[in-house]
Amino acid sequence: MQAEPLGAKTESLQADEEIHNLAVQHHQLEDRLHELTAKHYLSEPEQVEEVTLKKKKLQLKDRMEVLMRRRRQDQAHG
Repeated sequence: MQAEPLGAKTESLQADEEIHNLAVQHHQLEDRLHELTAKHYLSEPEQVEEVTLKKKKLQLKDRMEVLMRRRRQDQAHG
């Protein structure tokens, strides 16, 4: 088995940490969205917050996907 170069291993660990941090943020946004959707009525600021949270969640998910795809490609070529 061939050892990974130290730089590649460090990059991989940093990507894993970033993916983990993004997943934690995504979960926090999901929790807040559940709080908002549990309400029968949302004030105007809450409606704006709901839309903003949904957009942020999508951005986080997209970023995680990019990092995971890059990681899989690096592993396939490594």
